[in-house]
Amino acid sequence: MDFDFTEDQEALRDAVRRFVDKDYDFERRKAIVRAGGFDRGVWDGLAGLGLTALAVPESHGGLGFGAVEAMVVMEELGRGLVMEPIAQGALIAPALLAQAPQALQSDWLPRIAGGEALVVLAHQEAKSRYHLNRVATRAVDGRLTGVKSLVPAGDVADAFIVPARVSGADDAAEGVALYLVERASAGVHTRAYSLHDGSRAAEVHFENAAGQLIAGPDAGLALLELAADIGIAAQAAEAVGVMEKFLALTTEYMNTRKQFGVAISSFQALRHRAADVKMQLELARSMSYYATLRLGDAPAVRRRALSQAKVQLGQAMRFVGQQCTQLHGGIGVTDEYIGSHYFKRLTVMEMQWGDTLHHLGEVSARMQDTAGVFA
Repeated sequence: MDFDFTEDQEALRDAVRRFVDKDYDFERRKAIVRAGGFDRGVWDGLAGLGLTALAVPESHGGLGFGAVEAMVVMEELGRGLVMEPIAQGALIAPALLAQAPQALQSDWLPRIAGGEALVVLAHQEAKSRYHLNRVATRAVDGRLTGVKSLVPAGDVADAFIVPARVSGADDAAEGVALYLVERASAGVHTRAYSLHDGSRAAEVHFENAAGQLIAGPDAGLALLELAADIGIAAQAAEAVGVMEKFLALTTEYMNTRKQFGVAISSFQALRHRAADVKMQLELARSMSYYATLRLGDAPAVRRRALSQAKVQLGQAMRFVGQQCTQLHGGIGVTDEYIGSHYFKRLTVMEMQWGDTLHHLGEVSARMQDTAGVFA
């Protein structure tokens, strides 16, 4: 199998890397964190690169690129610790809205492609515990009532894609529909806060808020599962970028930090630890490729593959984050040093879209008929 990237994909990678290196250095990122974790100017810059149009169909003014191009972009954004929600606004939202009625597509997809509208998925609830079918938010005659948590950039987004239950118990597998709700609509209230890594999120309250139907209960949960899998694949690629850069910082530090008159990179025990980190990074990279290439498979196969990827990525993120921080010593946990922010980002990502333990259970549940080792 050929894992080489095309010239166009490499050109896309170079363009994103140049933007990150030039316009998203550590000082600017710290200023964005102090301002709340989201910068409209950065979002406009990403739109200027065409990233908001990445997954939007060409018929609606987008580029119509595929999952591999998205993976390339997310790796580079991970290297730079970019906090703006490209995965949510440029990958997940277009994939869901592409299944909406034509009028809704025509209204929102061109604006998403141009960076004029930020639409994010608002699906997490306090009692859902990563289970996508546990939806307590209710929809009656197109009006939604409920609370969604940890919504990315929720107080600055223009609209939300909201799973809401139209029938059944809160944990039923059927009865979940998807709606688009504008933030400016009556009955929508947001409360913003910063996450541990400095990114911006919000609690979003819906009180009899008007929504536009994207998908009914016959397809709502299946589309929500697709959205989660796209999110996992994007996050896997981002994590590879984060870990790769963190390892490079650690290697540079080990080559310059001296103890007993020599660089600590000459100590065999530390070299072995660095080698273990590199091995985990490459395992994560291979599973990121696997996750991306499985996005087009049948839902049952895709769901299992993405859970497998999240298990491996979760283990790698924790190991790489902890080892690289420890190899730095005391400076590795100081807020003034960029390395600590890579560690924070890895820590937060491990908990998003389902933590490692949750996805280990998902993998186990989908391996009832095989030993799993060779499946």
